[in-house]
Amino acid sequence: MEETISLKEIFDVLKKRFLMIIALMVGAAALSAILTYGFITPTYESSSQFIVNQKQADPNAQITSGDIRTNVELINTYNHIIKSPRILDIVLEELDLPYSNGVLSGKLQVSSPDSSQVVNVTVTDPDPQLATDIANTTVQIFQEEISSLMNVDNVQVLSPAVTSANPSPVNPKPALNIAIALVLGAMVGVGIAFLLEYMDTTIKTEDDITKKFGVPVLGVISHMDDSDMRSMKPEMNKRRQRGA
Repeated sequence: MEETISLKEIFDVLKKRFLMIIALMVGAAALSAILTYGFITPTYESSSQFIVNQKQADPNAQITSGDIRTNVELINTYNHIIKSPRILDIVLEELDLPYSNGVLSGKLQVSSPDSSQVVNVTVTDPDPQLATDIANTTVQIFQEEISSLMNVDNVQVLSPAVTSANPSPVNPKPALNIAIALVLGAMVGVGIAFLLEYMDTTIKTEDDITKKFGVPVLGVISHMDDSDMRSMKPEMNKRRQRGA
């Protein structure tokens, strides 16, 4: 016979373990806040944007849709070139950075929104000014080197990277981290509440007897302690006096 649980029983379990669930939520949020503010180093982003056109055989020729499509198809190649050791080694030397080109490559994100000819170079670093310097230097070196690598001579910077007066970190995100911790704390708390209820096989009410053994309850013997007896003693004396 399969056991079922009603909404009332679910509510009763949650009500019974409500304080435990809240404690786990608060504890998870507090732990998240401590880790976020105390142990995670803030990182900042800075982006530079440029456009690349293919070299034209005839300077007077108009750019066709075929030329634009070819340029867009070459964007992925440009993206790989920007993150190659050929470019990054020069960037490391220019800025005198204590990184390998592999570490520097991990700080770079190169993307082309909506398959356009515009390329975004985004750098993430704990130092906002260094992130800006890396982004601008990387684009500058690419601009200088690409003509010797491919048939490209028109790299135009659309917007150089700039460090704002009060830069805001992109990571960590305290509000998001704490919100996730609250949700996880609630999920864990509810799970533990139902686990404890499932493992609790003690009989507490008359209904528990009926459910466990499948027999009706014929009577209940109340438990009485000394305080109950003392409270009942005046009433018992009155009854004796009436009987006398």
